[in-house]
Amino acid sequence: MPAADASTESDVGDVTVADVLAAQARLRRFLPPTPLHHAERFGTWLKLENLQRTGSYKVRGALNALLAARERGDTRPVICASAGNHAQGVAWAAYRLDVPAIAVMPHGAPATKIAGVAHWGATVRQHGNSYDEAYAFAVELAQRHGYRFLSAFDDADVIAGQGTVGIELAAHAPDVVIVPIGGGGLASGVALALKSQGVRIVGAQVEGVDSMARAIRGDVREINPVPSLADGVRVKIPGFLTRRLCTSLLDDVVIVREAELRETLVRLALEEHIIAEGAGALALAAGRRVAGRRKCAVVSGGNIDAGVLAGLLTDIRPRPPRKPRRRRAETPRSPAKATATAFPTPSPSPLQAVAPAVEEISL
Repeated sequence: MPAADASTESDVGDVTVADVLAAQARLRRFLPPTPLHHAERFGTWLKLENLQRTGSYKVRGALNALLAARERGDTRPVICASAGNHAQGVAWAAYRLDVPAIAVMPHGAPATKIAGVAHWGATVRQHGNSYDEAYAFAVELAQRHGYRFLSAFDDADVIAGQGTVGIELAAHAPDVVIVPIGGGGLASGVALALKSQGVRIVGAQVEGVDSMARAIRGDVREINPVPSLADGVRVKIPGFLTRRLCTSLLDDVVIVREAELRETLVRLALEEHIIAEGAGALALAAGRRVAGRRKCAVVSGGNIDAGVLAGLLTDIRPRPPRKPRRRRAETPRSPAKATATAFPTPSPSPLQAVAPAVEEISL
């Protein structure tokens, strides 16, 4: 994995740190920061994007793209192709901004995600049996009717919006952040936001669903992703922008076995009481192979079908976690130090200085 060069880390491709900061300024009025949770049995902090509006980080990129379009005077209806989370993000953002939205979803998309899109008033068109077929149909409709097609990941405004996850993490000074990768929008944005802070960024993919890892190695051929619980990251070819950014900025990509992913999702539910979808548990599953004193894994979404979750909880019996090692007696500390969290309070960083406080408003 090529290491990122400090001289180019903030201006690779057509998206910059400035774009991520601009996205943060737009989104702060609509989206409060998602919480951190310390999963002690995993030894990892979790960024809970499963508690985000619509249950996934995808709403960040969708909302930023629509707000940026409004600033540019672009009032066209928006259309997207998605297996679920991007469509829900677009639908929610379009509802808040009163923009007509169409979501093309493949047959077989999770019923909970289809219902979530329709709930926010977007038009749902089901077409094809895969994301790629839905994508081709959405592009055709956009060209035929003059709609704005909004990619789920290969769009500068979308990448910048996803990068706001990294800005929120910067205040907690992690030394490594693990991010699930499908098309690469989240990993690209988080890496843009945090590389200048000296944070290692590690991507996570599933065995047989690893198009980005292959592209980084120079193999850009289309793959046929195997069936996986992580349906949200089943991408045949990663984005062009995201491929360039991930190649330049990621420190590593960890490939997770399907069995590891399923066990991690069940452990999350039973031990940490956190409901995640398959892609949402992917970063934590990869984190078992990543060293770091202050590791943070992004739980990217929680929109799992109830039947799928029930089946996993019935069928999978995770191995009990190893008993914690007893710490040696330490020199008594002052009360202030004794109550400090595992993430120390850092000195203000450039990202923190310009990231304004969140204010919640209703539209």
